[in-house]
Amino acid sequence: QVQLVESGGGLVQAGGSLRLSCAASGRTVSSYAVGWFRQAPGKEREFVAGISRSGTMTYYADSVKGRFTISRDNAKNTVSLQMDSLKPEDTAVYYCAANSYYSGEEFRRYNYWGQGTQVTVSS
Repeated sequence: QVQLVESGGGLVQAGGSLRLSCAASGRTVSSYAVGWFRQAPGKEREFVAGISRSGTMTYYADSVKGRFTISRDNAKNTVSLQMDSLKPEDTAVYYCAANSYYSGEEFRRYNYWGQGTQVTVSS
């Protein structure tokens, strides 16, 4: 079983950047496909980005395509989300999640979740 811990959230002005990290422990992250999700107050959890176990396949929500980049460093046991050109509507708690093979948008298919990290983008 893998444990996930997110870090890197914070307060940033619109147009700025943040880099989120998802650190895995208990098992190597290379055993898992990983997704990033976010949830704003009063809204449903939504898919942001996903990456396959090998890192060769990546997926993005239309709302972040071209601005966010997901990557993984299996040697460091981490998955990162580089967020550029941030907008106020990106404000949310961001979660990383893992499962054996699936890296798509259906959050119910992910078995393991981190505790989340807050991202706030001011206008």
